[in-house]
Amino acid sequence: MGAAATFVAALLKRELTWAKIQHCFLATAESSAMIFMIFLGADLMNAALALTQVPAQLATLVGGWGLPPLMVVSAILLLYVVLGAVMDELSMILLTIPIFFPLVMGLDFGLPKESVAIWFGIMVLMTVGFGLLAPPVGLNVYVVNGMARDVPIAESYRGVLPFLASDVIRTLLLLFFPAISLWLVQYVG
Repeated sequence: MGAAATFVAALLKRELTWAKIQHCFLATAESSAMIFMIFLGADLMNAALALTQVPAQLATLVGGWGLPPLMVVSAILLLYVVLGAVMDELSMILLTIPIFFPLVMGLDFGLPKESVAIWFGIMVLMTVGFGLLAPPVGLNVYVVNGMARDVPIAESYRGVLPFLASDVIRTLLLLFFPAISLWLVQYVG
């Protein structure tokens, strides 16, 4: 809908030229090729992980350490924050979920497995977004700052701090009280 509305608006404003159309198609093809390369790489890695049984071995290893399940999930979430400084969301999720999901599903949270899967998915998606705002790199901050070239990067990071603080509070609440993120699920289905 957004692309169609933008196309109609460009037609109405008479700003659409053949050169701009070609540029849009080329940019779309480049983005699509990049995304498919990420999918291809992740699929190859997932096949290698399945053959080597690394996720199952990792789950057994971490389970043998006797760490509390919340500590394991906290460590995974912190890793996502660190990865967010250097990777995009799609790459992080495609490359790490095949490793971390079986590990988390093997832990005992005192919840049904379906609830753990939903809760962990929510936590990962929130943390991946958080990692893309967090200093020192925060890729999304650089993207926004690139659009507002007259704003210093330090000011952009200061503007992001209230959002980071609220994200930390929200993440901690959902980490320690999973029922908050799961209460609606009981009414769906």
